Amino acid sequence: MSAEVNEMAASAPARAEEFKVTEAYRQYVVWFLFIVYVFNFVDRQILATLMEPIKAEFKLTDTQLGLLSGLAFAVFYTTVGIPIARLADKSNRVNIIAISLLIWSAATAATAFAKNFTHLFLCRIVVGIGEAGCSPPAHSLISDYFEPKRRATALSIYSMGVYGGSFLGLLMGGVVAHEYGWRTAFLLVGLPGLALALIMKLTLREPPRGYSEGGAHTVKEPPPMMTVLKTLWAKKTFKHLSVASGLHAFVSYGVSAFYNSYLIRSHGFTVAEAGIWLAFIVGIGGLAGTYFGGTFADKLSQKHNDTRYLLRVPAVSNMIALPFAAVAFMTGNTAVALICLFIYICFGTMYLAPSISGTYRLVGPRERALASALLFLVLNFIGMGVGPSLTGLISETFKEFFVSQGETAAQATADGLRYALSFIVFVFAWSTFHYYRAMRTLREEEYR
Repeated sequence: MSAEVNEMAASAPARAEEFKVTEAYRQYVVWFLFIVYVFNFVDRQILATLMEPIKAEFKLTDTQLGLLSGLAFAVFYTTVGIPIARLADKSNRVNIIAISLLIWSAATAATAFAKNFTHLFLCRIVVGIGEAGCSPPAHSLISDYFEPKRRATALSIYSMGVYGGSFLGLLMGGVVAHEYGWRTAFLLVGLPGLALALIMKLTLREPPRGYSEGGAHTVKEPPPMMTVLKTLWAKKTFKHLSVASGLHAFVSYGVSAFYNSYLIRSHGFTVAEAGIWLAFIVGIGGLAGTYFGGTFADKLSQKHNDTRYLLRVPAVSNMIALPFAAVAFMTGNTAVALICLFIYICFGTMYLAPSISGTYRLVGPRERALASALLFLVLNFIGMGVGPSLTGLISETFKEFFVSQGETAAQATADGLRYALSFIVFVFAWSTFHYYRAMRTLREEEYR
């Protein structure tokens, strides 16, 4: 027991020959980072859960809601992520994540005191800046604890935080907002992150670079940032992989920002009912899909001795998810909508860990955080930045058309969103095309 306690004492990076960890500690690291990512996504998801009461209080449009959940967050999340990732390739990643966690948690709690749209917009910007310091350093940290043959699985555990956070955000947001109001919900999900940051600083160790591959002593300094970015972007594999991931995220973020609104408008759910149902559908479906996406990718690539299976998994799962998503948003039958939504989420969440693992096949150990940040720059700008905003704009456009056809404002608002969501999901086919293009060149462009 004393050995484990010593092992969990935070310290400066040790030399490769001095750094020793048990398998139990590796698991502790990846599952702790999963919890951090849960908080990351609780603080991100809570806004989508509470859109309807916020819209009613501030009299916002769907376009404004899309800007809050998309552009306000994504522009700073993606751009600030690049310099933070560069710092993570050079310095202590544990410290970077802990400080970032403090920032985004405080900004989430501060949202409870917003008085208008501008206040909401500014809070979301600060949340985006804080959360930019989470995933690239965490991906890099995990890659130094887990060797390549287990890396997609480890990254899938971390990535499950998206749906663990979505589960808590939907459940807590819906129930707490129903009982105590949306402002209390923001406080409850923001404040615990402050304590988590302290625990992280006290218990996580910074491993030597390249430790999981046995070559940490040969990895000294990262190449210049622009050299890494130019080299990576010059690879056809990365260009297609990042666009594929971005288009996938475009669908995921575009529709998930309006899950609650869709169930409330088209199926008559209350805020609490929508939150509870979606917590289990999105939470369980997303956790399962994310985990099995990573494990399947690892197992298939090892079984066939072919790293292209890392990208085949998201390509195939995209096309399975598409028809279920279309039915989920077009049907008027509530039970069918919920079942199809669950199946869509199971298959539509298999892409992230294989995409990150595939990216890491293209770069060296001192370039991984920056590679993650560049992948996330494209992924989140297309997905998070454009997805919700364009979905909201398309919803408003359809609404105006239906009003011109004689529908009531309430019915046109519901139908406009339903048609917008059904239209957006077909971008999955475009994403699949780019995954297959990335597979063509992956093996010849791998880092050696």
